[in-house]
Formats: sequence, structure tokens, C-alpha cells
Amino acid sequence: MKTVSQLLAEKHHRIETIAPNVHVFDALKLMLEKDIGSLLVIEFGNLVGIFTERDYARKLVLQGKSSQNTLVRDVMSTKLITVKPEDTLDYCMQLVTEKRIRHLPVLDGGRLIGMLSIGDLLKAALAEQAATIAQLEAYINS
Repeated sequence: MKTVSQLLAEKHHRIETIAPNVHVFDALKLMLEKDIGSLLVIEFGNLVGIFTERDYARKLVLQGKSSQNTLVRDVMSTKLITVKPEDTLDYCMQLVTEKRIRHLPVLDGGRLIGMLSIGDLLKAALAEQAATIAQLEAYINS
């Protein structure tokens, strides 16, 4: 099974972040523009939270708050579950399943180096499964 660092190397995409003092409306516009479901929240160079579509729906819409008058800091999730570059993708899949989360920030010595989504993990698992099936078929047919 691959490690987090191996998957990040294949992924080649930019980490999208936002400051906690930005209005939720602006965060939503950025998420729409980038076609993503979450933003990592950075303050003074440190990861302090994550803002997700789920945060928006549960902490803002259902409470009748306005996205134009609410700051990201007021609705972001701050209890983050993170992974390290050397962690396996199996471990990451276990985390997202058990913790019922969709995003895993990747920290290396406390420094943010990437983020994995449940989609990234599923795609990698399916690719590995397909490779295993192809190897078994080749072995059987030889």
C-alpha cells in the first residue's frame, strides 16, 4: 500500500487555504471557483481549522446565519485529524471511515504540505485493486 507522500507526489495540486477572518460568502465563492468542498484555514502560517460544505450547511444555514455577515472562524471545524507523509493509505482510509470525515490535512513536522480527500483515497484504492487483479489474471493465464 502506498504512503501519503507517494499519493501527494502523484496528485500535483495546490493546497487551497483561507484566513479565519474572511466572510463565509467569500470562502464559498472560492470553493465554487476551485470546484472544491473544503478550505484549510491558516492564521499566522499555522493550520487552525478547516471550512467545509458540511460546516456551511450545519453551522450556518441550519442556524439561520448569513454567509455575508459570518466569519469563517465562527463556523470552521477546529478539531482536526491530520496525517503524516509516512502514514499508509490504509491508515488514512481507516481514519476517514471511523471518524466520518472527508478531508485529511497532511503535516510534516507541524508544517502543512498537502491534503487528501476521501475521493483521493478511494481513487488510489481502486487503482491498487485493479493492478492486483491484472497481476492475478496474468499469473493465472501464464
